[in-house]
Amino acid sequence: MTPNRFPKPDFESGYQYPDITYPVPDEALWTTVDLLMLVLLMGIVAWAVVKRQSRRQVVLVSLLSVGYFGFFRQGCVCSIGSIQNVALALADDSYVLPLSVLLFFGLPLLFAFLFGRVFCAGVCPFGALQELLLIKNHRLPRPLSTVLGMIPWIYLLFALLYAVTRSSFLLCRFDPFVPIFRLGGDLGMLVFGGALLLVSLFVSRPFCRFLCPYGALLGVFASVSLWRVKITKKECINCELCHHACPVDAILPPYANQVKESRAQGVRRVLAYALLLPLLMACGALLMYLASDSLSRAHKEVRLYDLSVQYADAQATLPIELETYYAQGGTAEAVAARYADIRAGFRRYGTLTGALIGLVIGITQIRLSTKRSRKQYAIDPAACVACGRCFGYCPQNIAAGKQPPSADGLHLSTPNKRQP
Repeated sequence: MTPNRFPKPDFESGYQYPDITYPVPDEALWTTVDLLMLVLLMGIVAWAVVKRQSRRQVVLVSLLSVGYFGFFRQGCVCSIGSIQNVALALADDSYVLPLSVLLFFGLPLLFAFLFGRVFCAGVCPFGALQELLLIKNHRLPRPLSTVLGMIPWIYLLFALLYAVTRSSFLLCRFDPFVPIFRLGGDLGMLVFGGALLLVSLFVSRPFCRFLCPYGALLGVFASVSLWRVKITKKECINCELCHHACPVDAILPPYANQVKESRAQGVRRVLAYALLLPLLMACGALLMYLASDSLSRAHKEVRLYDLSVQYADAQATLPIELETYYAQGGTAEAVAARYADIRAGFRRYGTLTGALIGLVIGITQIRLSTKRSRKQYAIDPAACVACGRCFGYCPQNIAAGKQPPSADGLHLSTPNKRQP
C-alpha cells in the first residue's frame, strides 16, 4: 500500500508526526579516509625513491592504489578531474569549491614541488595500472615523444575553457579509466581505455605521458622540486644502463656537440624561435576567436537557443528540451540574452586559450632546438615519474649493496643492451 495516499485524519490533538529519515553512507568519513590514504601513499613513495632509492615500495603502493582508489573508490574523486572544479571556482564566484576537491588538487602538486612526481609513481590509480601492466617497453624517438607531449597541455587548455564557461567537464566525460574501474559505462570509453591498457603493455604509460593534463602540471612543479630523485648517491660512471632502463625516457644522456655548433649559433637559433612566439600566440588567438561560436555549441543553453530559433515560427511539435523550458516559464528573450553572455565568454576565454596553445607550440619548438652540454647521465625531473626502475640497474647501487641485480626481481621490462 502506498504511504500517504490519503490525508491523515486531523484529531487536533497536538500530536507531532516524526520526520522520517533514512540512513545514508557517511561520505564525509570516506573522503577523510581518501585524503589520509593519499598523503600516506605519497609519503611512502617519497621516502622510498628519494631516501632509500628502492622500487619495491613503489610496486606495493601501486597495487594498493589500484585496489583502493581504483576498484574500491571507483576512481573518484580524482586529482585529474579536480582541475576543472578549481578553474570554475576561480572564474565564477557563485561556484563553491569543496575543500576535499581542493586538497585532492593541491596535495599532489605540493608533493611534486617537494619530492618530484611521486603521485604519478604509484599513487594515481591510472598511472599505477599502466605501470603494473608494462611487459616490454619500446622506446619512442625523442622528437616524437616531445611533440606528443604537447597534447596534455592542449587537452588541459580545452578542458579549462569548457569548465570556466560551464559547458562540460571534458576530463570526466572522456575519462578512459573510470569505466574500467566501475566495470561498466560508456562503451566508447571502455574501448578507448582498453586500447590504452593494451598499448601500455609495450609503451610505458601512454596516458600519463601523452594525454594526462594533470601530469603536465605536476611536471612543472617537479622541475623546481626541492628534493629530487637521484639514480645513485655515488658518482655516475656513465654506464648508460639507467638510460636504457627508464621506460619514460626521462634520463638524459651526456651530450657532445657532434655538429660542432658554436655557442653563438645556438643562441641565435633559440632567439629566432623566441621571436616567433608572439606570432604563434597571435595566430592561435585569432583561430580560436573565429572558432568560438562553433565551440560554444557544446553549452546546453546555446543548443537550447538554437532550438528556439529553429522552432520560432514552426507549427511542428516542439522538441522535449524546448517544451520543458517553456513549461517552466522560460522565454525566448531570456535564452537569447543568456546565449549572448555565453558567446561573449567563449570569445574571451577562447582567445586566451588560443594564445596559450601557440605558446605551448613555441616552447616545444625551442625545447627541440636546445642542445645542452652534459658530462653525465641526468634525470629530467619534469618527465621522471619516480617509478624507481633505474635504481636496480645502477652498478654503483649494486656495488654498495643497496640494490641486488635486476632490482629485486620487480622490473617488468629489460633494458636494451649497450650500443657500441
